[in-house]
Amino acid sequence: MSNRVKIILNPMADMGHAWQVARDLRTIAVEHGNTDWSGTVYPGHAVELARQAGEQGYDLVIAMGGDGTVHEVVNGLMQIPPERRPVLGVVPVGSGNDFAHAIRVPQKADHALAHALRGEASTVDLGLLTDEHGRREYFDNTLGMGFDAVVTIRSHKLPIVRGFLMYLTAVIQTILLNHDPAHVQIETDQEKWEDEVLMTTLCNGGREGGGFMLSPDSSMTDGLLEFLTVRKVSRLKMFRLIPEFMNGTHRRFTNDIRMGACQKFSLTSDRPLYIHADGEILTSFGSNLRQVGFEVMPNALKVVKG
Repeated sequence: MSNRVKIILNPMADMGHAWQVARDLRTIAVEHGNTDWSGTVYPGHAVELARQAGEQGYDLVIAMGGDGTVHEVVNGLMQIPPERRPVLGVVPVGSGNDFAHAIRVPQKADHALAHALRGEASTVDLGLLTDEHGRREYFDNTLGMGFDAVVTIRSHKLPIVRGFLMYLTAVIQTILLNHDPAHVQIETDQEKWEDEVLMTTLCNGGREGGGFMLSPDSSMTDGLLEFLTVRKVSRLKMFRLIPEFMNGTHRRFTNDIRMGACQKFSLTSDRPLYIHADGEILTSFGSNLRQVGFEVMPNALKVVKG
């Protein structure tokens, strides 16, 4: 008898195109058998659906959507005790699909679904955020504060462009309209420092925004989070750095960019923190959050990789 499978679909992923893709994939699920579908209808719904799937004894939960859908499913699964926690599968039908890229699942949705249903699972690390109010949030790929969080906020307000172009447009808008460095105090399990920074990103995977290679050497199985900070630079310099981030060649700008690896990372800011986790907006304009901590959770979740 095949394992029980729950597919959680975000029909609005990729500006509503996910629904059309999913419609063409039903025959694959029917052939596999023992597979149920659930669709999300409001933000955070995939968290509840994934948790319920774990409580109901499903063996495999497939996130069919973008990085935001995967993020919610991960946070739902992490509410299930490890011994009963379902395996995660991913069918990338979103705008960025950066987690799918990191675990090397097929890009074509039909191939990805077939692989998720039949592939072997292995563990990956996760990151865990805890803020000054006690909120806890897992992230599977990247979490950004400052510049790239504002990029994410702006990208959600671009109804015309899709995919990488959407994020690139938001990057340009952010450079022009939100060039606002913060004074931060940072401490890891290895060092402590203060700086004026425009952007701070924690990386479990190497890519975000569908094509910005922030941490090309990141591994989801090394028990570490890579961090990246962009110091206070001019708008012109930020424009200069865009192609470097796209190519993963930014590390040579050592006067402007600081990178490293750690198991724990904490940050205190002199101004409110805007934060995204895997492309999901955690805090936006109007937030007054100023202190956050992070840690890596080794081998936290079983995933069907490519």
